[in-house]
Amino acid sequence: MNQKSVKSGVLFAIAAYVMWGLAPMYFKALNEMAAPEIMMHRVFWSVPVLFILLLARRKLGQVIVAILAPKILKTLLVSGFLLAVNWLVFIWAINNDRLLESSLGYFINPLINVALARAFLGEKLTRLQGVAVAVVFIGVVNVLVAYGELPWVSLVLAGTFSCYGLLRKKVAVESMPGLFIESLFMFPFAIAYWIVVQPEHSNLLTNDIELNSLIVLAGVITTVPLLCFTAAARRIRYTTLGFFQYIGPSIMFVLAVGVYKEPIDSTKIFTFICVWAALIIYVYDLLRVYKQAPKI
Repeated sequence: MNQKSVKSGVLFAIAAYVMWGLAPMYFKALNEMAAPEIMMHRVFWSVPVLFILLLARRKLGQVIVAILAPKILKTLLVSGFLLAVNWLVFIWAINNDRLLESSLGYFINPLINVALARAFLGEKLTRLQGVAVAVVFIGVVNVLVAYGELPWVSLVLAGTFSCYGLLRKKVAVESMPGLFIESLFMFPFAIAYWIVVQPEHSNLLTNDIELNSLIVLAGVITTVPLLCFTAAARRIRYTTLGFFQYIGPSIMFVLAVGVYKEPIDSTKIFTFICVWAALIIYVYDLLRVYKQAPKI
């Protein structure tokens, strides 16, 4: 992996997480629509946006090659399912004023990345990384004891996206063709929902221009950060990718508490402190390992 590729991977990672951090502002603007309806538009408008991009960059041939490879197609089917679950839960959480839980999920994500990298990519788990994972576990148990239930929104978002990133790192297909195929897998379900359920805002001719503009923008909002993420995942180590993960949830946390005024009690504060402490340990360990590594 050359230095130029790594640098571009870092820039892609930063761009992806900043955009994801600000994404709740977009979905809040569509708050009058139900989560499945927003999800439907998110999938529907992503397909033409990706098709145009692939056509412009002359990469439609890569889509055909991937479709004709059964192993790649099966992997993208699974990653597409994980992505669909992640999208739907995220939208639902924002619409139901649970942005803090979403933030917590994406704070946990880097530590799950570490565990997955150890289990499936052969990347070694250092002692400090083990400590960081244990501290996050304490924070999750704290919520379980206090509320009598697991923070399912946080765990689903963290788990699905970590597994999605792992699959996309291992599959031999570029980011844009892969995302297009994943979106194609979701597309029939979006169309079926549109026809059968006929949600309130499904007829674009009866909506005002502002709402229709926001709806169509779903394709861009969805596609651009995911393309940046998958491009980053293929250029840098998976554990290094986790280093930038805190950007998105930090922005979400500020939005949840400072802008949308979601309540935060002592239990949530303690859990966030555990997760932030784990991230500090994790980042410190990454920097320590980087400084000790031989420079070429």
